[in-house]
Amino acid sequence: MSPLRSGRMPWWLSLPLAVAIVLALVLVAGQLRWIKDLSDPFGTETKDRTGPTLLKSIQDMSRYEAASGSFQVVVDLDKDAKFLPDAVRGTRTLFVGTGSVAAYVDLGGVGEDAVTVSKDRRTAKIRVPHARLGKPALDVDHSYAVSKERGLLDRLGDLFSDNPNDEREVHQLAARHIATAAKRSGLRGRAEKNTESMLTSLLKSLGYRSVTVEFDSPKPGGGSGSGSADGG
Repeated sequence: MSPLRSGRMPWWLSLPLAVAIVLALVLVAGQLRWIKDLSDPFGTETKDRTGPTLLKSIQDMSRYEAASGSFQVVVDLDKDAKFLPDAVRGTRTLFVGTGSVAAYVDLGGVGEDAVTVSKDRRTAKIRVPHARLGKPALDVDHSYAVSKERGLLDRLGDLFSDNPNDEREVHQLAARHIATAAKRSGLRGRAEKNTESMLTSLLKSLGYRSVTVEFDSPKPGGGSGSGSADGG
């Protein structure tokens, strides 16, 4: 019986038909994607083309970070021109800066001569440096500009600037204010108390009954420089 009379399509005719159907489906899918892209013709696409991160240096740390403080300051930076009104030349920026400062004791220089132990190994005395403050770390995720007023000439200058929204100056100013506040906050005293508690617990765990922690040199800003803890 002839293939045409049996109602079945020969395989050499069905293969091109299958290929045509697949191509039609691909074209339809492409058109749908094109229509989807057309619905947002001005949309932006973000691509991260950052190169590999380079390791610059590795430094061993011997600091015991004993306390940390969080600070917030509102920076009001006003720049005026001497002979021009603010509307023509001048800027005023209100910036909320949030950051933290760590207080630490550097134990790297503590040698054997800084530790005195009694003959019966019941009493121990250790001398360590006074606590110091680290550099302020500004939290960029929680720091922001509230407002920024600019004169006409400043606005025109921003049009030709490579970085018109540069806020490095207010960032640096906020960091300086935070550093000043940290010096007045008693953060170093808290760090020394925590260091004393840590060393006392450590030495008592080794069997010492009486432990005295002393801090070398006069403490900046005054205050007591030694503490002791006696066990029962």
